[in-house]
Amino acid sequence: MSPTGRDSGSATDGALERVAALLNAFDASHRELGLAELVRRSGLPRSTVHRTAARMIQLGWLDKPDDRYRIGTRLFELSGLVPVRHELREAVLPFLQDLYAAARTTVQLGVLDGAHVLVVEKITGHRPMPMLDQVGGTIPAHCSGLGRAILAWSDEEAFETVVAAGLNRRTPRTITSPTALRRELAAIPDRGWAYDREEGNVGISCVAAPIFSATGEVVAALSVTGPSAAVRPDRIGPAVRMAAAAASRAYSTRRWAAPRPRPEL
Repeated sequence: MSPTGRDSGSATDGALERVAALLNAFDASHRELGLAELVRRSGLPRSTVHRTAARMIQLGWLDKPDDRYRIGTRLFELSGLVPVRHELREAVLPFLQDLYAAARTTVQLGVLDGAHVLVVEKITGHRPMPMLDQVGGTIPAHCSGLGRAILAWSDEEAFETVVAAGLNRRTPRTITSPTALRRELAAIPDRGWAYDREEGNVGISCVAAPIFSATGEVVAALSVTGPSAAVRPDRIGPAVRMAAAAASRAYSTRRWAAPRPRPEL
């Protein structure tokens, strides 16, 4: 490769890293950032942040109403094309709606992302619970019903990834021992659902069940989450398990029935 080619590639890589640093500065707790906050959270020089952010605004990747930056609408549009959002969400959403109608409390859809669960969809109705993560947020897998419902059918590598990240205590009820967590996961397949009793948030419990692909691989989980008095596993568990089974069938059918692009001649 010529020196010019190397320099061009290096410059492109550097620009992408700067863009990534700015995007990674935002999270569920920091949806809007002033310039000083964006500089601090990205770790980039102020002039670099100002120049890069200005270009990202032109591309629609960032927006800046008033004096604060936020994620732009173009990234929101692109996020809808991600398979986990498009295929999985659209297949499962009707069953989430049915489950919400039956439970009358928050229902969620999540996928495993390393040691955490990424919340893909959520229905809260008129009584949102601010302590729960929003769509696009993450929750620890070890102390959530969603995470356990997926881990119970995952391989050893997934379990070790969660343990290596640390089984941090979120409430007095959180399981923090690998042995105890493994024991809890082993009991889930027999009953068909996972149960988290106030392990992520005090006063909040969760019942979750896995969603499988056509090949039998666990790909996600759905859950009912709410005040512990309202989320009783003996009453909610069978409904959650049935909703997850129906969602698995719908996802498998949609996944394999989706038209494939025809090769160009």
